[in-house]
Amino acid sequence: MSETLERLDAIFGSLRVGVLAVDSDGRVELQNPEASRILGLSGVATLGRPLAESLGPQHPAVTVLETALHDRREVAEHGRRLRDRMGGRALVVDLTASPIGVGRETRGAVLSLADRTIGLELEDLLGQRARSELFAQLAAGIAHELRNPLGGIRGAAELLLGKVADPAQQHYAELIRAETERMRRLLDDLAELTRGADLRPRHANLHRVIDDLVELHSHSESWRGIRVLREYDPSIPEFEFDPDRTTQVLLNLVRNAVQAMAGKGTLTLRTRIESGYHLEHGADRARMVRVDVEDTGPGIPDEDLPLLFTPFFTRRAEGTGLGLAVAQHWTVRQGGRIQVTSRVGMGTRMRVELPLLRPE
Repeated sequence: MSETLERLDAIFGSLRVGVLAVDSDGRVELQNPEASRILGLSGVATLGRPLAESLGPQHPAVTVLETALHDRREVAEHGRRLRDRMGGRALVVDLTASPIGVGRETRGAVLSLADRTIGLELEDLLGQRARSELFAQLAAGIAHELRNPLGGIRGAAELLLGKVADPAQQHYAELIRAETERMRRLLDDLAELTRGADLRPRHANLHRVIDDLVELHSHSESWRGIRVLREYDPSIPEFEFDPDRTTQVLLNLVRNAVQAMAGKGTLTLRTRIESGYHLEHGADRARMVRVDVEDTGPGIPDEDLPLLFTPFFTRRAEGTGLGLAVAQHWTVRQGGRIQVTSRVGMGTRMRVELPLLRPE
């Protein structure tokens, strides 16, 4: 009998699906390691205790179990976001609770938890790469078609400025020249999306890149009233990335954060090694280095979040809507990705992840 129990325990322990069983009063009877990881709870601490005491009565795991017990039926919730209490990362989990019993007598319920986070993150990474390729092709076509006629318009405006004496006519010619110059700068920004192989990776210090960026730009007027916090992970070694393009990425994110706070708030620059996410790199698994750019600004509405990295999307009258698209472009080109988390009234976090080993 003991051998059978040991074998069952080994089987539950090796499952990549979380399994948690409770009795009819909601007390935990069984909890495998994967359930402990997803819920951020020690199986030793929860055994024999009501799950609601550990997670709270509103936690999705508690509510689906209680529904299964009360209604004597299977209950499923898909794609629920759970906060990883150990690592602080939001997990996307499918939960299914089923009653256990004989006839109409319910003796408990069992909960399965399937972590879909890594799969969804990989899908997001592939989606970012596909969008970057598509935007690059679109940008190349637009830039090619517009540069020549734009140069002709600018030349004609300069000819007019040299020939007309009427101040009113000179004003209109100057306006044409100024607007064509603004369009030329826009095309220069757009051209950034057409450069795919223009990377010069080398072993560099990420923290020095961030420090140089802050030192160079923190004296500008827009930074007055902004408090800058730097929280660095000292375990991050020098690794292979393009410091110039990474500076461009972080500058776009930092500039957006500073503009969002409008001269008052806290800008936090945080680095960490991401232990829960890897990229395959030949025989190696490349860990990810992340840089968080957090602000205490007004936040971004939920309806705008899916559009943030779309070229020309902006809510600012003076913006071109290319800064975040360029940032995503150069991050993806280095084998990384950008994630955004925002809550209206509380601020925004832009997270850049780069591989410690650069993928082919």
